[in-house]
Amino acid sequence: MAGMAVSRDFWVGRRVFLTGHSGFKGGWLGLWLSQLGAEVYGYSLAPDTQPALHQNARLNECMAGEFADIRDAGHLVRSLQAFRPEVVLHLAAQPLVRESYRTPADTYATNVTGTLNLLEAVRQCDTVRAVLVVTSDKCYENREWFWPYREQDALGGHDPYSSSKACVELLCASWRDSFLRERGVALATARAGNVIGGGDWSADRLLPDILRAWDADETLTLRYPGAVRPWQHVLDPLHGYLLLAQALVERGQAVAQAWNFGPDSQGTATVGEVVQAMAGLWPGEARWTVESLGQPHEAGLLTLDSSRARQLLGWRPRWGLPQALQRTLEWHRAWRDGQDMQQYSRVQIAAYEGENQ
Repeated sequence: MAGMAVSRDFWVGRRVFLTGHSGFKGGWLGLWLSQLGAEVYGYSLAPDTQPALHQNARLNECMAGEFADIRDAGHLVRSLQAFRPEVVLHLAAQPLVRESYRTPADTYATNVTGTLNLLEAVRQCDTVRAVLVVTSDKCYENREWFWPYREQDALGGHDPYSSSKACVELLCASWRDSFLRERGVALATARAGNVIGGGDWSADRLLPDILRAWDADETLTLRYPGAVRPWQHVLDPLHGYLLLAQALVERGQAVAQAWNFGPDSQGTATVGEVVQAMAGLWPGEARWTVESLGQPHEAGLLTLDSSRARQLLGWRPRWGLPQALQRTLEWHRAWRDGQDMQQYSRVQIAAYEGENQ
């Protein structure tokens, strides 16, 4: 089964406030929303990588927006009230585990206080009907067991990043129950797995690390080759976010809860297996080594149960791990060849949508 398709009729002309639009997932979501005909306003810091998807895909041509700090509560309120959106999609975050060890206070300030600022701004904007806050699969109390985590499982987090995302989940549940439900605002949270795709140049992520090393004919260094993760192409969870945001507007509090968007079992693989699969696709020499000593703690085993999204939203992952890796590499090659990456990204979105009809 192909799963539910995103409704173009719903999104055409819909006013959407998108935080984190300068990032990897936010950039792809901004492109998709503009392709659906939505009126999008982006709010985020300037891109912190070079290259960056925001520039490569020329997102400034597709949507309005500004570079501003989610921690600046007053500025955020003014921007939200000026745009007067109906839907708010919150992706702005400090998204890296290893960075959270280096800057724990900043991680909490961005992820927790930033979300608090957004929810308080929503309370002061009478046009908002739906809010989707993107957290992480790492928000669960990881017991290193083989069973996939369900939305009702305990929250936790060893590292500051994971803990901050668990805090965001608790924050959202409280603001939903204490303030937003009575105002008729439907608030949901979304937890996705390890997302891959073209245009991600973040530090300390496997696919960007692979591409940087092998592009430069260098040896890739792996920290935890045996770590098991749920890998998925970026368009799979974004498809889920769009379906969920649509449901929040149309069905309200009935879907205002936490949701997992993870891959099928075939998308669950070790870091080492992903590297080997990429090496099989790489046109040149692909070398790697392992350096595990002295590394900070990261989860060893983590998978998600997405039954709720399948049954209640009609969502299903479409691109398994082999296709996700192939699509990522194709995007990277197109970028290296100097192609129009806005157009190329739109072609990949259209191809994904075509498989969901």
